[in-house]
Amino acid sequence: MPWAKRRSHAKYNLATSGVAHWKLRDLPVKIEDLEISGPSFYGFEPLQNALAKHTGVAANRIVSATGTSMANYLAMAAVLKPGDEVLIEHPTYELIVDAALQIGVEIKRFKRAAPAFVVDLKSIKDQLTSKTKLIALSNLHNPTSALTDESTIKEIGSLGLRLMVDEVYLDAAFEQAPRSAGLLGDQFIVTSSLTKVYGLSGLRCGWIIADPELAERMWYLNDKFGNIPAHMAELTSVIALSELPRIAKNVRSRLDANRLALWKFLDGREDLDVFRPPFGTIVFPRLKRGNVEQMCDLLRTKYETTVVPGRFFDMPDHFRIGIGGDLEPLEEGLRRLGLALDEL
Repeated sequence: MPWAKRRSHAKYNLATSGVAHWKLRDLPVKIEDLEISGPSFYGFEPLQNALAKHTGVAANRIVSATGTSMANYLAMAAVLKPGDEVLIEHPTYELIVDAALQIGVEIKRFKRAAPAFVVDLKSIKDQLTSKTKLIALSNLHNPTSALTDESTIKEIGSLGLRLMVDEVYLDAAFEQAPRSAGLLGDQFIVTSSLTKVYGLSGLRCGWIIADPELAERMWYLNDKFGNIPAHMAELTSVIALSELPRIAKNVRSRLDANRLALWKFLDGREDLDVFRPPFGTIVFPRLKRGNVEQMCDLLRTKYETTVVPGRFFDMPDHFRIGIGGDLEPLEEGLRRLGLALDEL
């Protein structure tokens, strides 16, 4: 996160994994719709009901959270205690690992097999011990946008452990997305938010789906961090949730056009090996020759463009590209990436 906040910004930013920010003026929000304070005690009822409608689960199974990263922390902290083991996919989003370290658990990893980065069920089963209390993965996968189908999710859930699924990118699969794991049984914990797919990060509207008893535990745990949410953000989130079909249509049009530009760029690059998912907001190329860190430094300093170095995912020969921005800056950023690769 320090790198993302201090080093990822550039004239052409291909490091961002979400879509471009939606503007407040593009939501039907009036000043009379907002208020500074309100009845936000273990859930603001209109927001809980809106999230229940969006996710398809009962409101008492939903815990609101400040974004998906806090949702992931609350979910793990409510299930795990120091000395437990958590089994986390590799590669994965760094903050999932960091949250587990903060809790004081032992971390084991299971592999997502290249080139398509599918979940390796044998790798999961081989890593399980009597101390394993939770399995964690993302769907769509961060950093590759690989999709894990419902049958695989169910098979992991049948192992007798809780499975936490970070679904913050799942809606970017549109009609190809499977049902949320939150609909599949009490052993599943789902985290998500309006941040990545809908460009509504400033609302910090995240949530957790869990069985009611575990959800209550998470509410009480969250009292230590953010017992009273920002009420204006809650009110605006209710309005934004009602607008998601319109926002999603805009997002899909953007991603479809941007993905074509990315494929055109990759078609001319023999020095990159990349899994090409038909959906999602990110891809994770492997650099066949040369050093990714040198390439990223050159790209940023000379070509005013950033991508995410693979070292943040424990895969230093890869880098992550985000395609959620505007088309013209994306095309120019890709052109500059090509120049940096050629120079390298």
